[in-house]
Amino acid sequence: MKLFKAVSKVVSVIAVLSLAQSVFAFSRPSDVIDDEAEPKAVAAEESAKAEKSLRVGVLSGPSGMTMAYQMENGATVGEASASYEVFAGAALLLPKLIKGEIDIGFLPPNVAAKVYNANNGAVRALAVAGNGMMSLITKDKAVKSVKDLAGKTVSVAGQGATPDYMMRYLLKANNTEATLDFSIPNAEIAPALIAGKIEYAVVPEPFATVAVMKDSEITRAVNIQDEFASASGTDGVFPMTLVVVNAEFAKNNADTVASFLASYEKSAAWTLENPADAGALVEKNGIGLKSAVAAAAIPNAAFTFKKAKDAQSDIEKILSVFLDFEPTSIGGKLPDDGFYY
Repeated sequence: MKLFKAVSKVVSVIAVLSLAQSVFAFSRPSDVIDDEAEPKAVAAEESAKAEKSLRVGVLSGPSGMTMAYQMENGATVGEASASYEVFAGAALLLPKLIKGEIDIGFLPPNVAAKVYNANNGAVRALAVAGNGMMSLITKDKAVKSVKDLAGKTVSVAGQGATPDYMMRYLLKANNTEATLDFSIPNAEIAPALIAGKIEYAVVPEPFATVAVMKDSEITRAVNIQDEFASASGTDGVFPMTLVVVNAEFAKNNADTVASFLASYEKSAAWTLENPADAGALVEKNGIGLKSAVAAAAIPNAAFTFKKAKDAQSDIEKILSVFLDFEPTSIGGKLPDDGFYY
């Protein structure tokens, strides 16, 4: 399989990522993320008998939490020796994934779709790793729904990412006018709300958890997923993070891909069942969250595991939102069936 045919395509995708990091890998607040901990490569033990290898890219932050157990215990995946590298954001992971220097990684759905559409199917979706987990947080007890935001200014984490387009969709669906403000860096939104500098904010986990933990007056006033369900007439489920694979690697290593999916599914389930222990492993493996915050955020983070082919309708739901407001954000069209592994 050919990789990028032109440098301009690489620049285009990276430009999107520079504006729209995965909401599972936002800028890191100092009280949540250990800024002194450099992203590190976790080299798995080498197996003398293993002839195959698997290189997995893990995003620092919430989307990486379900990988902590895998990193701790997955020195081999099937017959392949496995190594894990932590990346500060999707923009750093993506080039290596496309070039085949990373075999499996994690991306926002719109970015994965854009790469697939614009670059001859360079990556494919393996599974959904995380569903929508956004909240409207505020101290205003009168706000109970998106309609209550009429005339207000709402700080939103992630311009050009899922929170941005989802809020545009919900405001339009509810015939409500509000100002979406992207001027505050993601890491500073919760502190600004706590300090009273802003009144309303739409954030994903762990930012909502951090805000609620630090100020008892702050509440998760509006569940964005429930609002989406009401506005769209669906169950409200939409993915925010996908497990993806380099298409050439998948073509030549179907057994290793299958083994990884089985192993990762167990890792994700263990994380949900053991949030305290998982939080400790998150911090130990340099995934960018303090143990206590990770443990508190896990129950609210909507982690899941659903194979891409089984989740196609859910993925298309969120991609359709992007398509309606900014077609270029997903490469101009919904990806065809070949996107779903």
